[in-house]
Amino acid sequence: MHLIESGNVAAATGVKLSRAQVIAAYPITPQTPLTEKLSEFVAEGSLTAEYIPVESEHSAMAVCIAASSAGARAFTATSANGLLYMNEQLHWAAGARLPIVMCVANRGIGAPWTVWNDHQDSISQRDGGWIQLYANDHQQIIDTVIKAFRLSEIVSIPVMVCYDGYLLSHTYMPFEAPDQDRVDAFLPLFSPKNKLDPDQPSNFNTVTLPDVRPDVRGNLAPGYMEIRHTLHQDMRNSMEVLKDIDQAFLDAFGRGGTPFVEPYRCDDVEHVVVCMGSLSYHMRDVIDQLRSEGVNVGVMGVQLYRPFPDQAMVSALSGKRSVMVFEKALSYGNQGALYADIKSALYNVDRRPLISNHILGLGGREIKTQHLYDAVKQACGNPETLGDTPHWIGLKCQAS
Repeated sequence: MHLIESGNVAAATGVKLSRAQVIAAYPITPQTPLTEKLSEFVAEGSLTAEYIPVESEHSAMAVCIAASSAGARAFTATSANGLLYMNEQLHWAAGARLPIVMCVANRGIGAPWTVWNDHQDSISQRDGGWIQLYANDHQQIIDTVIKAFRLSEIVSIPVMVCYDGYLLSHTYMPFEAPDQDRVDAFLPLFSPKNKLDPDQPSNFNTVTLPDVRPDVRGNLAPGYMEIRHTLHQDMRNSMEVLKDIDQAFLDAFGRGGTPFVEPYRCDDVEHVVVCMGSLSYHMRDVIDQLRSEGVNVGVMGVQLYRPFPDQAMVSALSGKRSVMVFEKALSYGNQGALYADIKSALYNVDRRPLISNHILGLGGREIKTQHLYDAVKQACGNPETLGDTPHWIGLKCQAS
């Protein structure tokens, strides 16, 4: 079925097709229409689920933790300070290895207060143990939500599906919603490996000692450090699982093929621009114009941010003359987080490109195509002069 709807509706449709069983909802702009749409699906009977309105984002994640622990397919969504309010529970969900899926409609963080888009909210949570996937348009939103449920339930790690607030959440674009029976074939009913069951009492996530110790059966059980090591290794291994899931989705629905990064006109180029979210599609107009002028440049959108696809970055970027990282987030006092990760991935590459960092669009600051064109053209012409300090695009004055 082909629809022309908002990005939030695309996400809600993906959740419905995934047959989520428990939905925890607390409103925050620009995510609110997503959970509102899910409440309509539940009310009309097209989605059989428990829809639980709560009093805060912290409680929303607590509901998902409880539901997932009991063996239900759980979902919630949030934005900005709502995501930050969940912080304690985000770490709990990851440490408990619960396959929760959450959409984040990316928005800047207060103070000062803003309701507009950047990526600071989800980037600030990159070390919470959640897999992070970024969608570039409405079709990718619905497809990524469906894939996220399958991924989370195979690897037992929660997944964030991130997409740009307003630029995607509220704009209308065409997308295809696959038939329910085809989604059911791709995404089987959730069958948890472990769950709370009154008929088989057990304790989950009790206080763990620093060192290994015998469990109640006398078997050597891991300590806290071993548990964290396992989560890290499973996060790394989840990249191969995502690759397989993406291939299965491509076989079933004819879409996909770029589980880690999505290149555009990157074959045999000297320069590559790297972005996340809708900015990578905005940048395509700039690339087309520069290519028509003989500038040998392409753009690559990052779709998997955590775990970081370092080998995919090396394969795509080693040997290039320059890499320009444009991002809507900042690791304060250092550099852009995506830039730092890419630079780290390329550190040991023999043919390491020159890498530059460009910060833009914070708090919804308008990103003009002309500004992108000027910045990319200048960087391609003189990459040796850019250095390691972030370049701010669209900065108009200094705050007092």
